[in-house]
Order: sequence, then C-alpha cells, then structure tokens
Amino acid sequence: MNLPDYAIEARGLVKTYPATRQMAAVTALKGVDLVVPRGAMFGLLGPNGAGKSTFINILAGMTKKSAGQVAIWGRDIDAHSRDARAAIGVVPQEIAADVFFTPRESLDVQAGLYGVPKRERRTDELLAAVGLSDKADAYVRQLSGGMKRRLMVAKAMVHNPPVLVLDEPTAGVDVELRRQLWAYVVELNRQGVTIVLTTHYLEEAQELCDTIAIVNHGLVIACEPTRTLLARLDSRTVVVTPETVLAAAPNLAPFEARLRGDGDLAVTFKRAEAGVEQVIAAVRAAGVPIRDLRTEEPDLEDVFVSMTYGAAA
Repeated sequence: MNLPDYAIEARGLVKTYPATRQMAAVTALKGVDLVVPRGAMFGLLGPNGAGKSTFINILAGMTKKSAGQVAIWGRDIDAHSRDARAAIGVVPQEIAADVFFTPRESLDVQAGLYGVPKRERRTDELLAAVGLSDKADAYVRQLSGGMKRRLMVAKAMVHNPPVLVLDEPTAGVDVELRRQLWAYVVELNRQGVTIVLTTHYLEEAQELCDTIAIVNHGLVIACEPTRTLLARLDSRTVVVTPETVLAAAPNLAPFEARLRGDGDLAVTFKRAEAGVEQVIAAVRAAGVPIRDLRTEEPDLEDVFVSMTYGAAA
C-alpha cells in the first residue's frame, strides 16, 4: 500500500454539542480544515475552550462529529473506522490507568485489545523507552503522576501506530522527566512516526514542532511552518543595559520602552518603520548611557497571544 501524503486530514469538520436544560447548544468546531503531513512534528495550539480536545476526541473515536470528513493515515473514520483507529495512538490529558494492574500488565492488556499477538508485543521495549523498566512489576497506584503519564504514552504505542497524538503530555511532569519524554518522542519522529502535540508550554512547541496550527473559537486561524509563523510579527526588541540604574523607563515615543525587573531597558519597534540605529539614537537622546545591548526576536508566545487573546470573540 502506498503511504498517504497526510497522516491526518480534516475537511469541513463541525462538532455541535446539543442544548441541555443547563446550557444552550455549543459549536466547538466550526468547519475545521486541517491537514497534518506524514512524518511531521505538528503542534496544535490554542487557548482553553478553543476546540483542541474536541478535535482530538473525534480522532480517537470518543466524540462523534456533527459534519465533515476526517481521515487518519488515508482511512476515513466513518467508512474504515477500524483501520483508522488502528493507525493512531492518543495520549489524553486525563490520566486513565487501572491502578490494580502493573505497568507490564497494563501494556499487555492494551496490546491484547488491539489484537497484537504475544510474540509481537514490545512491552519491555516500551517500558524501557519511557523509563519505567524498574517499575514494570509495581502496581500502577504506586506510581507518581509523571510516571503514570509516561505509562500512558507507552500504552498509546503498543500497536505501533504511524500517528501519535499527545494532548498536554508533560502536564505535571518535572523538568528531567519532560526531557526524557521528549527525547523518546523525537526518536519516534525520526523513525517515521507522525507526532501531533498540544501543549501550554509554548517553548516546547517552538523547539520541537516543524509546523504549528493555532485554533481559536473552533476555527483554525493559522497553520504554517514554525519559522513562517514566528515571522508574522513585525516587531523586534532592543534590550539596553544602562551604565546606571534607571528609576523609570524614559519616554522614547514612537517606540515602546519598559524597564525590566533586572534593570534592563527593553525597547520594542516595528521593523518596517525603524531600525536598531534609530532606537539606539533615541535611547542616547533620552540621556541613557549604554553599557551593553542586544536584540531579541519575537517568540511563539508573542505570536500566540497576538492571534488569540488579542482576537475578537
């Protein structure tokens, strides 16, 4: 079978939750068109309530769409639901694990549910990959929250799916365990697994993802290579370390100046309207002696905030 161009393809996807006695009907997805290229490390970002989890739940078969088409690894989720489900592994936000099983038993049961023959199961390999070999025979209830989350990643991979969706996988995980988890995920991606990631740690998405989609109010408002998305902001910041401590930021209009907690003066300007030389001249004209300076480019958080929290509801 030829490999599909897209790991996930959604066209005109709509999900409306019907009205109840307590609340009116809610349309969580409003005609989403989104494609995830095969082999991508794809970020799916958006504020709370934007529709990310609804989209993921539809992929996982936990929520029924209201309209539109969705294909996973080239298989339509309606016409070929069994094959579509077999092509994806989903790690949900909520920790869901049978506390009376051991990690080894949990993976074996999960593999059995997917019909993986015993001789083809990779239980010990997966436990080692997520750093749980020494906890293989402990009860799940004895694991920390971070360990349980890593176990969920292993469970999502028992059937060796070509697509892995990680919904806030590092929530509640300490820094070192987060690094271990990402090292494993990056290696999976190198091996050809398509990764779809949602996270509130925007620096993770900026570092890891080659393409990012931003969802807001049930619509995809951007879907571009990460570098292209970062270039959307036409702003740049000159950070000046003054020779003497400033009591307050000087007025550098038309530039925006603010004093940071460490005493540095951050001056933001539009690249289309000015250059670094003009900013430095304005700082000197305000009587601020310069000891050192550097420039900063916008990061993903700047883009995210400008496109979501700054957008009209």
